[in-house]
Amino acid sequence: MKKAVLYMTLSTLAFSIMNALIKQLHHFPTFQVVFFRSAGSLLLASGYIFAKGIPVLGNHRKLMLLRSVVGLTAMSLFFMSLKYLPVGTAVSLRYIAPIFATLFAVLLLGEKLRAAQWPLFVVAFAGVWVLRGFDRGMDPTGLALVVAASVFSGLVYVIIRRIGSGDHPLVIVNYFMFTGTVVGAVASLFHWATPVGAEWGLLLALGLFGFVGQLFMTKAFQIGRTNLVAPLKYIEVVFSISIGVFWFGDVYTLMSFLGIFMIIGALVANVMIGKKKG
Repeated sequence: MKKAVLYMTLSTLAFSIMNALIKQLHHFPTFQVVFFRSAGSLLLASGYIFAKGIPVLGNHRKLMLLRSVVGLTAMSLFFMSLKYLPVGTAVSLRYIAPIFATLFAVLLLGEKLRAAQWPLFVVAFAGVWVLRGFDRGMDPTGLALVVAASVFSGLVYVIIRRIGSGDHPLVIVNYFMFTGTVVGAVASLFHWATPVGAEWGLLLALGLFGFVGQLFMTKAFQIGRTNLVAPLKYIEVVFSISIGVFWFGDVYTLMSFLGIFMIIGALVANVMIGKKKG
């Protein structure tokens, strides 16, 4: 379990740095950022897959392509939201995705919810409204983009659940990164901003940190109990807020922290309740 905690902490730190870099590169067209984020991870993940002898095409190919398209939509919307929102706020709001995932699972997969989960969803959404109402840095365009990203992310979770354990996690990710690379490359042909100096390094680092985050997250879930490991993913919010304050000079009020606490607290409780047996 100690290794699982370490892996998940490293994962959340890597994703937090990646998000901060995306925020730093906000002046680049979104799909150019998508291209660099996807291409770097594609190269690293493909190398890992071939080195381990994992079948690169997998089994559930149509579902993995669907997951890729939906995931690319979610990622692009989230990247766009970082142009308008503090990085910590955007990351916090993105974490309402499990609520949409649960609702999609009820509607599409026929799964059941515990009665205690519904009030927690209400608390999480109330946290969104607290953020919207009291955080002066909350841009309505950014809010709309990140909520839309969360909806698509929720659908991604359900598609992955349908794929099940029949395909290696990195194969699923690789489909996603391949789609992002192709779509990002084509879109960048029409909107391209040439990087200058260190910007090349920052863009290339997106794929590295994204791959490291994904790899360590996968390892954490492989060796640790899901109901104990999953809530650790929310450490990303702490890292993101800290980076936002010290890197970008983001300012948070007490009401902002209350809204974030309501969202994360309700979702952590939901994970714990949803994983209980009986």
